[in-house]
Amino acid sequence: MIVLSANGCTDVPQGRPSTLIPQQHHQHSLAPTAGRSLSPYAGPVAAVLVGGVVLTALLAAVAVTAISVAIAAVVLRSLLNNAIRR
Repeated sequence: MIVLSANGCTDVPQGRPSTLIPQQHHQHSLAPTAGRSLSPYAGPVAAVLVGGVVLTALLAAVAVTAISVAIAAVVLRSLLNNAIRR
């Protein structure tokens, strides 16, 4: 075994020779499904996505309605204040 020292020189250590241990290469599968397909999950995933889109649309509708009511309140208050002053 050759060792690179801190000064960049190569040293061969004295004494008992090192034993090389061969490395074993393992193949890992990315998604072990044990023969099952992912198609049974398509329905629930689609339902969750559709539910999320619907809830987001409802939240946007509530926000637009709240802004419209606030603008209407400001306009009505302005009209009432002008009517009282006259």
